[in-house]
Amino acid sequence: MTKDSDEKPPPSSKTPSASERLSQVAAHVAAVPAPRKPRASKTKDELPADYSDILNQLSTLRSIASTPDTSNKGYVRQKQAGKLWVRERVLELLDKDSFHEVGSVSGTVQWRRLEGTNREEPVSYIPSNNVQGFGTVKERKVVFTADDFSIRAGHADGALMEKTIYMEKLAIALKLPIVKLVDGSSGGGSVTTIRREGYSYIPPMPSFKYVVEQLNLGIPNLGAVLGPAIGLGAARVVACHFSVMAADVGALFNAGPKVVAGEWYLATFGATFEEGLSFTDLGGPSMHCTNGTIDNLAANEAECFTQLRTVLSYLPNSGSSPPPTLPSTDSADRLCENLRTIIPRRKARMYDPRVIITSVADVDSWFEIGALWGTTAIVGLARLAGHPIGIISLNCEVNAGALDAAGSQKITRHLKFCK
Repeated sequence: MTKDSDEKPPPSSKTPSASERLSQVAAHVAAVPAPRKPRASKTKDELPADYSDILNQLSTLRSIASTPDTSNKGYVRQKQAGKLWVRERVLELLDKDSFHEVGSVSGTVQWRRLEGTNREEPVSYIPSNNVQGFGTVKERKVVFTADDFSIRAGHADGALMEKTIYMEKLAIALKLPIVKLVDGSSGGGSVTTIRREGYSYIPPMPSFKYVVEQLNLGIPNLGAVLGPAIGLGAARVVACHFSVMAADVGALFNAGPKVVAGEWYLATFGATFEEGLSFTDLGGPSMHCTNGTIDNLAANEAECFTQLRTVLSYLPNSGSSPPPTLPSTDSADRLCENLRTIIPRRKARMYDPRVIITSVADVDSWFEIGALWGTTAIVGLARLAGHPIGIISLNCEVNAGALDAAGSQKITRHLKFCK
């Protein structure tokens, strides 16, 4: 092989052009798709930037919830029974212009989309049957809950329980007294549910751990029975530090007349429990205000509110704060000469201990609790020089002054209340 044959041929002098190199590179790179044009919307996007449409919807729902539906059968029954509507009660209890509602538009809403737009409007709206929020009572800030019996008879099943629990938590977090106006609040479902399912159930009562926590913290719990307090509603009132029942409309029981009569049981087994019972028969004021289930009896709803306001005036916001002291025009060193003659010299004669209490305490400051039960004992609240005090006394006009079991329970309860 010659020397010339071992030599490599010289490289070609021809170099690829820029366009050729670009085409070679492009062959190895995926083509970039052209940007797509946005699909035209079938509806006009007319939603305002300031959310005024949503604010208007909320305003509409609030207006519906705060306006009584006079054509509603539940509202008509409420008025025929001589009871106030739930919002009338709230306004009568609280100081003027102090009502601030929480969950004002909670309830069940059905919506309808307006044709050709992205907007919706409410078709139907059933407000929550429990009104809750903040307010002031004699300039004292409180948390309150109030049942609306005109909507589903005040049943507390479903989402209503979550709303109630929220207010119970707020009372703990803010350490504020809580007032409960009960008119319904069954936690075990409605009669309609029992008829459909064939049975009831034991309510879980998730809110009660917060009630117990409130009581342990000394947060005042005040309850009023302003209608049939059923099931969970009954338990909520009984657990309060102080409870009062309206004599003309109040009742308290575990289950209503239809459940006790056993209509669903009759349809299933051909037998009933007891028929023809009224609310009063099941648990009227004459029963519960004389056995200690409810502390006090009031003639009507207005007197219930008066008693709630009076009791609250003696109590602190919680166990960690002092009770309110009011200015007193009653001289602390005044002489009560009538005390010399109240107790008879003859031991066989009786006297009224309440006369002694009202003489010693500040004028018009005595408030008795549980006057109709445990009558061998007298307990209540009063003031000395404007300072709140608890009072316990034996009643020598009953049982010759000897204490019985009911009187002992009454004293024990009052000691815990004051503590």
